[in-house]
Amino acid sequence: MNPRPRPFLDDQTPEPDLDALYAAPSEMIQKAVLDRLVDFHEAYLAQATFFCLATGSEQGLDASPRGGPPGFVHVLDAHTVAFADWPGNNRIESMRNLRRDERLAMVFLFPGLELFLRINGRGRVSTDAGLLNELREGERVPKTATVVRIDEVLLHCGKAINRARLWQDSARLARDALPTVGQMMAALGRRADAEAELGTDQIAQIDAHYDHAVRHELY
Repeated sequence: MNPRPRPFLDDQTPEPDLDALYAAPSEMIQKAVLDRLVDFHEAYLAQATFFCLATGSEQGLDASPRGGPPGFVHVLDAHTVAFADWPGNNRIESMRNLRRDERLAMVFLFPGLELFLRINGRGRVSTDAGLLNELREGERVPKTATVVRIDEVLLHCGKAINRARLWQDSARLARDALPTVGQMMAALGRRADAEAELGTDQIAQIDAHYDHAVRHELY
């Protein structure tokens, strides 16, 4: 199939006048952007169970999901929060990025609620024993933590949630609606070696292992 021409990707395309297209934010919205946490921010963080972390470096940008029990992001003071690093895919791009560029952004989602909490700031990876002990979950102590110095904190409207119908049961995907992890691993194997082929039983084993690990091997 021939690719469709995409003139909007042409470097010669004039940049749009964004100020002409969009109204300025209201005074209330501008006043809602603070450089420190206040009581209602802390109330939301005490209930937060999920956020996406954005970092970058000269090599590019990265976004990483983070989750935990309510309050897993700890408020250290009005200008500082911290969170533990728990096992994932071991690419640890976020921490590697922060060693080169300390800027980061956090976007928190609150299941059932129609708003976001955003934090923009600067982060550093810490192995301070006292901090790691504070961030422990049960008997589990993390290897590292990220400490965030807040530059901006704001609440963001949840229109995107309603456009996505994110919290509606009707928006939930059936487990067989998309390729499984096993099926994707089989496809990746074929890309690397056209002769490679995983059988149905092998794919099922990969799926079963993933389903167990993603639910039970959390730490």
